Amino acid sequence: MTLLTPWLGRLALIALALFPAAASAFAADEQQAGDEQAAWAALAGGGHIALIRHGNAPPGYGGDPPGFRIDDCKTQRNLDDKGRAQGKALGDAFRSHGVTVDRILSSLVCRCMDTASLMAVGNVESSWALVPDRDPNRPRLRELKEIVSSWRGPGTLVLVSHGFTIEPLTGIMPDQAEVVVLRPTPGIGNGASIVGRIPAPR
Repeated sequence: MTLLTPWLGRLALIALALFPAAASAFAADEQQAGDEQAAWAALAGGGHIALIRHGNAPPGYGGDPPGFRIDDCKTQRNLDDKGRAQGKALGDAFRSHGVTVDRILSSLVCRCMDTASLMAVGNVESSWALVPDRDPNRPRLRELKEIVSSWRGPGTLVLVSHGFTIEPLTGIMPDQAEVVVLRPTPGIGNGASIVGRIPAPR
């Protein structure tokens, strides 16, 4: 018994040290689950925006190879098998959650157009407002703010874009195939507020 006592004491100290971290991780998971549930409920209710970063497209650090041309998919980063599966899974998830899509807009870049098409939730339109804005005056960002702030529904507006387009609008750099759900706020801030986030399909 004497030999076991120090070990039991150490185990108790380790457990006490780990408990706050475990509790914090659990709370974070609960918060994410709550955000995701609120996000799906908002989309199903209509009148909201699903802002989606394109599916997995290696190497995934952003940007495109030298020689990129917007009219030639072979010069671009493109979806891999995982990215194509994510596009299909996103469409399945929208349907299973009862989300009615009234309009779907995509960046002209192929990985976005392919993600949007694979979702199969409506006729895909292209928009320069969803292509990353390299102009310091940010004309595309201004157009995107107008698109989100003026959305009224009755269904959902789906926007498929890039991390470098989504971040200046929302302050979030989402994972590939992650969904950021927005509520229009005309005349306030960037024209929309964040309702929640839906993680990329696994």
